[in-house]
Amino acid sequence: MEEIVFGIGITALAGALATVAGAAEDVESDIGSQGDPNSQVQLAPQMGYIHRIFNKAIAGEPPAYGLWVALGAGLAWAFMAMQINPILAIVLGSALAVFVQGIYATTAYLGRTASLAKFGQPVYIDILKSMTTVTMAHAFIAIFATVAMCHLMISALGHPFPLPLLGIVWGIALGAAGSATGNPFYGKERQYQEQKFGAGVPISASGNIVRYAEAGQRNSLDNGFFSAKLGGPASGICFGLIVFFELWRTVVFEEFNIWGPIVVGVVVILVFAIIDRYIEVWARKNFGPYTAPEATEEASS
Repeated sequence: MEEIVFGIGITALAGALATVAGAAEDVESDIGSQGDPNSQVQLAPQMGYIHRIFNKAIAGEPPAYGLWVALGAGLAWAFMAMQINPILAIVLGSALAVFVQGIYATTAYLGRTASLAKFGQPVYIDILKSMTTVTMAHAFIAIFATVAMCHLMISALGHPFPLPLLGIVWGIALGAAGSATGNPFYGKERQYQEQKFGAGVPISASGNIVRYAEAGQRNSLDNGFFSAKLGGPASGICFGLIVFFELWRTVVFEEFNIWGPIVVGVVVILVFAIIDRYIEVWARKNFGPYTAPEATEEASS
């Protein structure tokens, strides 16, 4: 019983770390226009819409964070093999991984923007300097929290996988959670605020992203503030729940039966599928498809 209680405590702590990682990952990717919105940011200058949005997308978020977290975990694992304190090893490994992320962000922005030179899109050096460092800061939080979570699984729960392998598995899961949860919020709600809600984006509006803020031109820091309000926390909760339920079903039910965690996992998936379906049907019945408002004729006096 004590082992189960201890395991649940570690599970809760791992879920908390995952929540922080998910929120930081989504804000980082949204500031860099990585994932859902990057195609429209890239298309905008080709349609005549010059902007100051940072676009560092060089890969989808799952493979990108799979690389960065695996790199941070591998370096931390090597440092711990050298008898360095685990916390310091995770910090050093995450910091070195972030430098790789910064290199990718810089080359991706310069390469993508240089390809748009014939459409008149300039390379903004101030955007490069300010946005890259901000994405690196958020990436460090995401990588550190994920690697620390993986280390907890090994040291406290006795997970048989080595740290680098756990890093690549949970790094891919982290990127997938942010890409599926938070990025559509940024790409559809933020970039196309000029379109009527629910109307979709017609072909004629492709690339016509929102380029002006309340005062002056909008940049990716504005998008970061926007994403931190809802998209980031939603991604954090998503990834936190994934980690929590994955560990909780193993810690609690593995003691009773080897098939227990598998059965509970299937049940959890079915429950969430039913809840998702109910919410979708409820939303469609209450809001329905988008329709243009009917013009009202004024009664002639």
